[in-house]
Amino acid sequence: MNAVTWVDFRSRAVATAISVAAIGVLVGLTAWATTRSESPALVGVDLASAALSLATTAWIVRQPITGGIVAGLLAAVSPAATPVASFAALYTARARPFRQAVVVAVTGAAGQAVQGLWRLMPGLSYQWWLLLMTAAYAALLGWGTWAQARRNLLAALCERARRAEQEQQRRVAEARLAERTRIAREMHDVLAHRLSLLAAYAGAIEYRPDSSPQRLTAAAAVIRDSAHLALEELREVITLLRRDAPDDADDADIDAPATLTLADLNRLIEEARAAGQPIRVDGSLHASDAPPQIGGTAYRIVQEALTNARKHAPGQAVTLALAGAPGSRLTILVRNQTVAHSPTAPGAGTGLIGLAERVGLAGGGLTHEIDASGQFRLSAWLPWPA
Repeated sequence: MNAVTWVDFRSRAVATAISVAAIGVLVGLTAWATTRSESPALVGVDLASAALSLATTAWIVRQPITGGIVAGLLAAVSPAATPVASFAALYTARARPFRQAVVVAVTGAAGQAVQGLWRLMPGLSYQWWLLLMTAAYAALLGWGTWAQARRNLLAALCERARRAEQEQQRRVAEARLAERTRIAREMHDVLAHRLSLLAAYAGAIEYRPDSSPQRLTAAAAVIRDSAHLALEELREVITLLRRDAPDDADDADIDAPATLTLADLNRLIEEARAAGQPIRVDGSLHASDAPPQIGGTAYRIVQEALTNARKHAPGQAVTLALAGAPGSRLTILVRNQTVAHSPTAPGAGTGLIGLAERVGLAGGGLTHEIDASGQFRLSAWLPWPA
């Protein structure tokens, strides 16, 4: 027997004991009242009915329908069974469906009607007796039904509150996970770009040790600055990750870096070119013409494309084409020749997956493939509101 079953069994045992005790007092008082005015034969019938009705009380708690019908039949024989029959009608109405409760209540009222035919209360006509008993059992039926409806309503409200709390907790957990995923994606975009630049500069120093001291000093300065920027951006991301509650989003916005735009692409391209990555830009799109809401996503698309080119095709020229107009869409095409050897820097392989998700959330689309000429092509478009 598990803990829940044991608690349920103990609750039923306590309820049965209390019911038997309370009904026993009422039955005893009723039997004592009838023995003072009835014949010895009827006294014996009342005492036997009282004993049987007390035994039926525990039965009613376990099986209200059968026990209630038996109590109603006993009420037809003796007034001593009336408290038990009344209890059966009330208990069944509280614990069972309305139709079953009606059966028990009608049985009890019928038992009282039969009792009134041969043991009518002095000073009261049979019609009044029948009316009072019918009203009494109807009241017990209504009271029990109302109590059951109220209990069910409270249980439903408690269950609804519990589910609402669980749903709120689920939404909070999903919000936290979504925010952490966004921050992790941001970490990948930013750090992969910075670290790939570091790898490119370090490779240049390694393979060109005969460069002039000025060039080596400049390359070392770029490595130092890129490492410093990478550490600063990593510190910002870790600070955001340590914020546990989504309510801190307003505070996070205060410490977050400024929103990226297409105007920042020039700086991004110059950094990559300074690291030795050949980049050709096609198109006559002016960065200032693009709205800020698509600038950040476009920046991340180009950043991821340049980072992948440095990792998977080092030394290969990259062609970047931008085109678009208000009321249409902004298109981005990045191409570079692939190489056969493995990438120079490790990667998780999820950069393009996260990038496609970011573009999809912005309402655009992204595709990538290696064409017949061996070129890797990354094509993306973003909606450009009028």
